[in-house]
Parts: sequence; C-alpha cells; structure tokens
Amino acid sequence: MTDDQVIHQDNVQAAATLVPEQPNMTTLQISDDLDLLLAVLPDRIREVLEQSERKGDLIEIVMDLGRLPEARFSDGELVLSKHEITAGDLQMVVKRVGDFGADNRAGIERTLHRISAIRNRKGEVIGLTCRVGRAVYGAIEIIKDIVASDRSILLLGRPGVGKTTLLREAARLRGEHKRVVIVDTSNEIAGDGDIPHPAIGRSRRMQVPDPSLQHEVMIEAVENHMPEVIIIDEIGRELEAVAARTIAERGVQLIGTAHGNNLENLLMNPTLSDLVGGIESVTLSDEEARRRGTQKSVLERRAPPTFDVLIEIKDRQHMVIHHDVAEAVDAILRGRSLAPEERCVDEKGAIKIRHAESLARREHANDFGGRPRKRREYTVHGSGSVPAANGHGNGNGHAHDYEDEEETSVKRNTVRVYTYGVGQNRLRAAANSLNVPIQIVDNLSVADTVITLKNYYRQQPAPIQEAERRNIPVYILRSNTVTQMEQCLIDIFHIPSDPVDVFEEAMRETQEGIQRVLSGADDVILSPQSAAIRSQQHQLARAANLVSHSYGREPYRRVRIFRK
Repeated sequence: MTDDQVIHQDNVQAAATLVPEQPNMTTLQISDDLDLLLAVLPDRIREVLEQSERKGDLIEIVMDLGRLPEARFSDGELVLSKHEITAGDLQMVVKRVGDFGADNRAGIERTLHRISAIRNRKGEVIGLTCRVGRAVYGAIEIIKDIVASDRSILLLGRPGVGKTTLLREAARLRGEHKRVVIVDTSNEIAGDGDIPHPAIGRSRRMQVPDPSLQHEVMIEAVENHMPEVIIIDEIGRELEAVAARTIAERGVQLIGTAHGNNLENLLMNPTLSDLVGGIESVTLSDEEARRRGTQKSVLERRAPPTFDVLIEIKDRQHMVIHHDVAEAVDAILRGRSLAPEERCVDEKGAIKIRHAESLARREHANDFGGRPRKRREYTVHGSGSVPAANGHGNGNGHAHDYEDEEETSVKRNTVRVYTYGVGQNRLRAAANSLNVPIQIVDNLSVADTVITLKNYYRQQPAPIQEAERRNIPVYILRSNTVTQMEQCLIDIFHIPSDPVDVFEEAMRETQEGIQRVLSGADDVILSPQSAAIRSQQHQLARAANLVSHSYGREPYRRVRIFRK
C-alpha cells in the first residue's frame, strides 16, 4: 500500500472526513490516538516508541512481570527496554487506565485502545497486553455492496485479522441511513467510556455489564430500541448463537463476527454451527437412499442459517465470500466442491473480484491434477441419442474413440439425467470436474439419458424397462465412483481425453498396497495425494475391510493402510 493511499492521522476528528474516492479504488484513513495510549506507559517504554519510525505499524505492547517489554508490529517484534518489567510498572499502567471488567479488559476513554490483564491465582495483575485500536476509514470498501444489501452477514477470521475494524466501519456506513444499535461487549467497537468513539458515526452503542450477559443485551436491544441493524462482536457462546437467530427471525439485519478459519470449521463447531443452520443425522428410506446412491444415514442441514452471507477474512486485503450460506452448507454436507467468490485489493488499491464459476474450475483442476481422467469401459444400452450434449448425438449410443478429433471449444446444452442407484452428489462432482452442464431429474419422461449401475440393470426395475421402451440411452456403470461417471459424461458430451493421469496411478498404488497388507505386511504408506484422491483411497481400503488414516500436512498429506 503506497503513501498516497493511506493517510495516517493521530487526531480522530480530522479523520472523520473521507478523501474523495477514485473509481474502483480503496482510499483509507487511519486514526489511532496513539499518543493517548503511550501516555499510560512507563516513561522508558514511551520514549522508545515515540522515537520509533515504525509506530504507525504498532499492533500491541506486551508487559509481563520479570520479562523485557516488547512491541509487536505487523512485520516483527522490538524489545523496548533492557530493564525487566516490575510490579510497580504494572500498577502504574493499571491506575492510568479505566476499570477492568469481568473479562479482564480495560480501555482509555473515547479511544479504541484495549488493555487486557493477566492475573495470578490471587487476582493480582502480572501481565498486560496494550493493544492499539485504530479506526480505519474506508476499510469496508471491499465489501461495501454486501453490507448495504440488508442481508445478515457473519465475518469469520482468526484473532487480529481485522474483524472488529470492519464491524466499526459497517456501523458507520449503515448508521447513515438506518437505525443501528451496537452491542459492545468489551467496549472494543466504540471505545471505553460512556461517550462512543466518532468512528461509529450515528450508530448507538449498548454496553454489556458482564460478558456472560451478552445474549440478554442482544435481545434487549431488539425489544427496547427498535433497531433496523444490530452489530455484535465475537459470538462465541451457545446462548449468543440462539439470541442471534431470534434477532434474525424478527427481520433485523444482523452483522456479527466469530472466530474461525473457514465455513467448514464453523460447521463442525458444536457451539456455533447453528449460526449456519446446524447439522443433524437423517435416516433415508431404502428407495431414497438407492435413488441418491448414498448410505441410509446422511448428514443434512437442520434449519435455515441465521446469516445469509458468510465472509472469510483471510487478511485485510483478501476475503472469500459465500453469498448463499444455505447453499454452501448443503454443498459441504453432500460432498460437492464449494465455489465462493474471492475479493482482494491489489498494490494499487484496486478491488479485484474472482467469481464463483472460475474458482470452481480452478479448485477441481487442483483436486484432480488438472487433467481429464483416463477412459474406462462401461456399457450403453438403447439406440436413442443425446441431442442436448453438443447439438448432435452419437447415433447408436455406444462409446467410441475421440482422441484423434481436433479439440475445439463447444458451447454445450444441458443434458437431463435420470439416475437409478447412482450417487447424485458424485455425479454432480464429476460434471463440475469436467465443466459440463447436467440436470438431474426425477421424471423419466423429461430425461435425455439414464445412468444406472450394473447390478441394478440386471434386476430390470420398472424405470429401466420404461427407459428402454422410450428408446432413452441407458448408461450402465460398473461401479459407483466419480471416475466411472466422468468417463460416462466424457462420451455423452464427446470430450477428448488424455491417456494418462495422476488419479489412475494413485488407484493402482492403492490396490497394490492393499494386496501387500492382505499378504501379511503390517502397514503400507502411500504417496502424497490431493484430498479428493485420498477420499477414493480410503474407500478402497474400507472395501477390503482394512483401516486407513491420513497423516501429515498439505501438500504432503498421505494415506496409511493397515489391518484392524
């Protein structure tokens, strides 16, 4: 970020007026009132920081009893004195700041700084973390359109990534046109003291006497003050999640934050999963399980999500956005790849957006090595064609070799597929991997083709017989795997395929490893593979009645196979 993009001001009043923005550019103004924070520190520490050229990047000052004081910056740390911190140093700071609450946090009146205490078992302060609070005007530009859309938004990210800064900016932005109430549990959004910091604009702030009462203040805000928007920081308890759902169901826009890295982490968090709908185990009927091609017990979303949009904050200039939380959660539970929107700010301050479609193609390419799968054999019955695939059918419904055909860019129409006993989630994943349009239908009369498994075709159920009477092509897979489905779609859509790929080699290695364990080996460790390939390796091991686990970190994570 260049100097003309960030205007650093120590006076918050001067920072209240924004610089006119250029199209597609983010113009930031930073107000930190740093001198007021430095004034509460011991003299020897304050003098070093005042002379430092890096104080504009200061994040926090750490003072622990019997240790050297440290300043933490965005790019490293700095020892502030050769003298250790004494009990007198800590008491001096404690007397100069406001009262500590039940959460061991205090502040400096009308500033955004936060002082957090570490106490011993007797309740005495033995450590302090003095965190710099900054009002970053313009930080919301990257998601301004989403915040202004009246949809409830959950900001997800690790500690220190900038969630509270975005909340403060969202309060200022929405306060210009809506009735906004901030539930400020630790006085971190609007600062310490009874007069809120100017950075929240026209929004009103409700303080929380005890962190355990945050959920009660959330409900009180709705019932007593008629807000159109409620802003909450750090939803971390089950009662707060329940209160958030109550607020959202009353038609109030809710903007909140929670700790976590991504949507998958949040979904598996038993305390907070209700924010995105929660999960529960559902038992399907035999017919429904056969139609879906899944086990009878599956995981489903329990309820509509509390939040409409979820934003994963990777850093201050990089965010991943799930515009439809319900759809994203369903995709995770059904094994489909997510395709969120990605936004980032480049070195010139311009906002770059990569849309879901391109991200989905990239993720599938990464999962499977970026190359199409090797062709496998399957059977096609019926003399009908599939005209929707690319404007012409194959005439006889049989597979043939397209390796010599010139690879051209073809605009393909959607093929309507009726499945019987085939895993629909896997079929969708196969279609996404090949980037071909399919629509899974429940009515055979509108289907262009039928896909089933070999053992089901032998039984000649009524839908298969009806398809053959209607002369609809019936594709028969040998196994219910993504690989078989991809090969089927390759022939339906006339896609040329390469003769070699990483997936084939990985499956061969897995089969060899299984045979070695069955022959007496204690265990076999396979080569590192992507998550999608490892999933197939685990399935092969389970089918052989063996145990398999994944070990290591990406990109070196691998599967180990051994006996029970």
